[in-house]
Amino acid sequence: MIGESRMQLAECRLAKVLWSVALVVAVVGWAPPASAQAEGDYLYRVTMVRAAPGQWVDLIATLRESFEIDQEAGDRAPFWMRHSQGDQWDFMLIYPMGERSSYHSPDREQRRATAWASPRGREIARQLEAYTAYKEEWYARSASLEEFARRFDGMDFYHVEMFAGLPGKRAELVEQRRMENRYYEHLGRQLNLIFVRDGGSNWDAMTVGFYANLQAYAEAGVQHSAEEQEEAARAAGFDGTAAISPYLRSLLSYHHDTLAVRIE
Repeated sequence: MIGESRMQLAECRLAKVLWSVALVVAVVGWAPPASAQAEGDYLYRVTMVRAAPGQWVDLIATLRESFEIDQEAGDRAPFWMRHSQGDQWDFMLIYPMGERSSYHSPDREQRRATAWASPRGREIARQLEAYTAYKEEWYARSASLEEFARRFDGMDFYHVEMFAGLPGKRAELVEQRRMENRYYEHLGRQLNLIFVRDGGSNWDAMTVGFYANLQAYAEAGVQHSAEEQEEAARAAGFDGTAAISPYLRSLLSYHHDTLAVRIE
């Protein structure tokens, strides 16, 4: 009996070791699904600006100079794009921030103040004011900076959708955006990055789709049969492809839809 008990104890210990090894192997080999990489807790400042009449060229040149001041201040230059058709802004600038506590730390704020208080910094600030007819700022959390940079790199065409949800529907709106990404994932398509409001203007969510060019954007929606799209829609939680847009509209107060291109 004692021998059998010892044998059973040894077998139990061996089973635990094997289970632990299997767990380690599974974790090491595991990678988050693409849908999980499409959003996150990294903070961005999204700035939309429209040039004053006749000042489009001057504004774009001054924005470039402002990025140099940002970098002198220790901040990263923004990702930016130019409106092609859709919303009223001419340029969207997406500034990486990270966390408010570190971004607004005393030493970084002092460095910014010094850079923008220089003669060049003051002149660039004056020009930005003179060349800008409209400016809107929004703060949102999305995928990591590394993931954003990976998506942005080499892509020249963007589909930007901004959403303001109905009262009581904002969380459901964000979930609908995730469902649409699951739909794309099921079809093997590139997912949109999802941005969720942290502060600033009234938008509750934004998605950005990245494409090599206009042709790639146009072809993305016609590469699969109607049957494949229907299957993907139901797998994502929709009541079929015909229900995707009506469901989204039922959650919205308003939204803006924009096509944009890279600025060289």
